[in-house]
Amino acid sequence: MKINPVSQYGTQQCQKSINKDEAGMKAAQTEKAEIAPDLQSSPAAQAERQAKIDEIKTQIENGTYQVNIQATAESLLNVYSKKQ
Repeated sequence: MKINPVSQYGTQQCQKSINKDEAGMKAAQTEKAEIAPDLQSSPAAQAERQAKIDEIKTQIENGTYQVNIQATAESLLNVYSKKQ
């Protein structure tokens, strides 16, 4: 079995690749998304949404929640056909 010596060129290329990966990871960690203030919901809308969520939770706990199969199927079709 023959073992070839490691060249300086190969080591430098590997180090450059590692440095690029580390720089990309740092950039990805600093990215963040923000919602524009005019698109954020008002406190009244948030309270209404929370009330609806609480109502659905109660229905699920009581076993009275009914899934709208037609709306669910249409939503799935829209997602998979990119018609959102």
